[in-house]
Amino acid sequence: MRRHPGGSLIRALRAHDAEAYAAVRRHALLEAPLAFGASPADDFAAGPEAVREQLRRAPAWVILGAFRPALIGAVGLFRDRRLKSAHKAHLWGMYVAPSYRREGVAAELLQAALQHARALPRMSWVHLSVSAAAPEAQRLYERAGFRVWGTEPDALRHDGHAVVTHHMALHLG
Repeated sequence: MRRHPGGSLIRALRAHDAEAYAAVRRHALLEAPLAFGASPADDFAAGPEAVREQLRRAPAWVILGAFRPALIGAVGLFRDRRLKSAHKAHLWGMYVAPSYRREGVAAELLQAALQHARALPRMSWVHLSVSAAAPEAQRLYERAGFRVWGTEPDALRHDGHAVVTHHMALHLG
């Protein structure tokens, strides 16, 4: 647990946080449908029990939450399970509630996720995908040192709209 300068408590979620996280995640998917690859109907974290199941995979799989004192934001990180690519982690699901944006919460979450990745043995890279519908998120990742290595056209579609997704990576060296 770490209290950050912005006032958020950042920590790994635990089983008792699953209901709060599932609610925040559902809100995120509904609020910004083109910013996430998942939809409420097909999200792997759609319910508390599914979240608890994922949390059991720690430390190779973690969801970090920002609390003030309720859960106001989260980001996930998982290590690639394949032996030949286990030197890579994947960041996913960055979200901060609208009333807490522009306060540094997302940057706090990102730094906590990168610190977690660096603590994993033999970890070299963190990868992520960011939708063009989330330009603020892409700028956050760029400020942290992530660089675009590829762009996927027509990556996400929702209600007749399509967006590209930028694939980004950060070397932890």
